[in-house]
Amino acid sequence: MDLAVESILPEDAAVATLVGRAWVPGPLGGPSPVAVLNGRAYDLSLVAPTCSQLICTPDVTAVVREAVSSGRAQPVGEVPSMLLNSHADRRNPSQPYFLAPCDLQAIRACGVTFVASMLERVIEEHAKGDPALAEEVRASLGREIGASLSSVKPGSAEAMRVKALLVERGLWSQYLEVGIGPDAEVFNKSQPMSAVGVGAEVGILQSSSWNNPEPEVVLALDADGRIVGGTLGNDVNLRDMEGRSALLLGRAKDNNASCAIGPFIRLFDDKFTLEDLRGTEVTVSVDGPEGFHASGGYSLRQISRDPTDLAAQAMGTNHQYPDGAMLFLGTAFAPTQDREAPGRGFTHRIGDIVTIRAARLGTLVNRVNHCHEIPPWTFGVGALMRNLSERGLI
Repeated sequence: MDLAVESILPEDAAVATLVGRAWVPGPLGGPSPVAVLNGRAYDLSLVAPTCSQLICTPDVTAVVREAVSSGRAQPVGEVPSMLLNSHADRRNPSQPYFLAPCDLQAIRACGVTFVASMLERVIEEHAKGDPALAEEVRASLGREIGASLSSVKPGSAEAMRVKALLVERGLWSQYLEVGIGPDAEVFNKSQPMSAVGVGAEVGILQSSSWNNPEPEVVLALDADGRIVGGTLGNDVNLRDMEGRSALLLGRAKDNNASCAIGPFIRLFDDKFTLEDLRGTEVTVSVDGPEGFHASGGYSLRQISRDPTDLAAQAMGTNHQYPDGAMLFLGTAFAPTQDREAPGRGFTHRIGDIVTIRAARLGTLVNRVNHCHEIPPWTFGVGALMRNLSERGLI
């Protein structure tokens, strides 16, 4: 994994307001919110003991800047060495390293928000999770419905006409319902505190034989559902399980280390706004231990629902998240390149390096392993509360 600082930070890091979370060692050590500025990480725990509280702080960007400039946030380490120490194999717990940039926030995700990925979900459903059948289904469905959906606005009268046409032709799917219907698919991806960060291993189930990364933009929402910044995420997808039955979504999505977020949350300010986030170009590469390479990318402008619409469907009068939320926006990346055998498409191998980058959000890089081979998640909300109490922060 390439964890060099010049590879991980946004291209304009010098003017970016970046916050994250780090393990701060010592007799009373523990996880702390940090600001990343001028090559250093600054401990924000005296400003807010958790990332959740920090993100929910009014005018958080100004608060972070003031804390660093006033000296209230003390440096805990140099960013280059902390990134190198974030490597899954080389982590030294006596030195600081980076974690996922969220803690108590709910971790939610949106699905089928791009036409390309929506069609792939329909393909999974029709192929019953069998990658050998996927190419045949992909060709036939692409001819039948691809052009019909490319310009449809979800929930519109036109979308309802397309739905009626597809039902008449026997081509309707539950994935098309959330792709072009009025209600987005928003689900609970994982539990608070369970996400892994940059340099960590990301997990797939040993029982899955058809899976892939899902490189996504992730919104940081405060307790009122306002978008205050963005980062990157890997919403790992077990295509065979979800293809067998949509009711296996929880089994396919919420597993040990199956959720990666990072490297840092970029807060909105005068140099980076919601409109800038809407224009994010995401690239992804997969490099396998046997020399395999696959890559791709997409623009967030291709999304079928605006980020503000998705945020409103994830949080609102019907569903409150008082600790805020991290919201995956979905992806247009669905690799089909053959790997194991002709006609069987792409699936992960253990040891794959997944690199997700956006120029103004930075790079999230992780290595793939089986969920049961990755150290289990043991530091949950209870452990965090005990740790913060022992440190005198709550």
